[in-house]
Amino acid sequence: MATGTGAVGERSTPVVGDRAAGRGDRVRPRMALSLRNRLALVFAAISFLALAALYVYVAPGLQTRLLSDQLSELMTDAQHHSGSIAGTVGSNDTLAVVQTHVNAAALATGDRVTLLLVNHVPSGAVLSELADSSRRSATAALSFDAARRAVAASRMVTGTEETGSGAVAEAAYPVEFHGRVAAVIVYSSPASDIVRAVATVRHQILVAGGIALLLALIGSWLMARALAQRVKRLELAAEQVAAGNFAQPIPVDSSDEIGQLAVAFNEMQRQLSQLDSARKKFIATASHELRTPIFSLGGFVELLEDPDLDPETRARFLEQVRDQVERLRKLSVDLLDLSRLESGSLELRPEQVDLGELTRSVSGEFEPVLAQHDSHLELRLPSKRIEATCDPVRVAQIMRILLDNALGHTPAGTRIVVTARRDSERVRIAVRDDGEGIDPQVLSKIFEPFYTADDAQGSGLGLAIASELAERMAGGLSVDSRPGETTFTLEIPA
Repeated sequence: MATGTGAVGERSTPVVGDRAAGRGDRVRPRMALSLRNRLALVFAAISFLALAALYVYVAPGLQTRLLSDQLSELMTDAQHHSGSIAGTVGSNDTLAVVQTHVNAAALATGDRVTLLLVNHVPSGAVLSELADSSRRSATAALSFDAARRAVAASRMVTGTEETGSGAVAEAAYPVEFHGRVAAVIVYSSPASDIVRAVATVRHQILVAGGIALLLALIGSWLMARALAQRVKRLELAAEQVAAGNFAQPIPVDSSDEIGQLAVAFNEMQRQLSQLDSARKKFIATASHELRTPIFSLGGFVELLEDPDLDPETRARFLEQVRDQVERLRKLSVDLLDLSRLESGSLELRPEQVDLGELTRSVSGEFEPVLAQHDSHLELRLPSKRIEATCDPVRVAQIMRILLDNALGHTPAGTRIVVTARRDSERVRIAVRDDGEGIDPQVLSKIFEPFYTADDAQGSGLGLAIASELAERMAGGLSVDSRPGETTFTLEIPA
């Protein structure tokens, strides 16, 4: 059995203007605004901000933490080594004995230790140095601001002060006698080493940051250039596709986002190539299918204009005109249905349907055609209802296409068997004929658009529409053919 089939209709494609003019008029981005340069500048800016944050946060924070640790250490020294010195306050110990205790505390802690006496006067407390572990000529003169604050607060106070030799850290330990602060023991040590160390760290950060920034700029520029080149390939490929060239896929050189974009682009290119091929084939075939009946109608009209035409010939010509008009009507309806399917505008209206009753109704429509064809149609339906949720109009349309296909491509007297059954969650409707069968070489093409394997009249759209409708209903249309038997099976969810 040879068969007339259909396929996807002509997809509408956007009208593209003068592509050459469009590409020529397009303004190329300036180099300063190119993707490569922008990415390089962004990466360099991020590196610069990271280094700036490191410099601003680390250097001052490091100096603060080191000074805090030094002050804590001086406070601990004052708490643990001031007892012997405090015992001399208010006693009759000589200055030499007091100096000995001061020197011992300085030796144990490694700090400069100074004992200051407090003289309370109406204008405030006056501090006077009694003993010092260091020589005045070898150490910087201190104002002992921490000591004054310790007297005022009557508790241990820490702080720093600037001298001609640099910063000095201090911890002032107050000594009370008869309920009043009578002396203050000051532990001090130079903080200039910390300042110099922090300055060195800042310098190293600047040097290392400058080198890192340069390397980041070079590396980011190289990486940005590689990314820009890959994007450029996509741009050139898009221009080729816009020009109608679908033969050059993009090499997929990685699995990252751009690589995945290349894969998606190649798939789009493949689908566009198929669509373009189908469009060209559709235009060529549709033009041919429409031209034949139109030319035929024109010829018959000219013949019918002959006033000497006898009634019998006129009636025969009118019958031919009716056949050509019906052919044009069916072709236009098929093209419209296929166009709506391809555009996605065809709406399905599912409802609960008794497919057994629907099969009987559609089969009854073909009784006159069966009689003319001298064929016999046999219905094999189960005794119980076959219910399914589907669009009855579209299911009936598929059955009409299958029955019309069986009658149009089999010899007179062929038996046609229509069966319907429910299997688990699926419903199957089969149309089988006892014709010659379909050539195995064309079985894979029978659902393609405008494909016809014999000289039978038809547009070749029927089976394409039926297959597309079946897929839209979450089902499928299959064919099984062998010499002497061909079966088309529609399968849809129950």
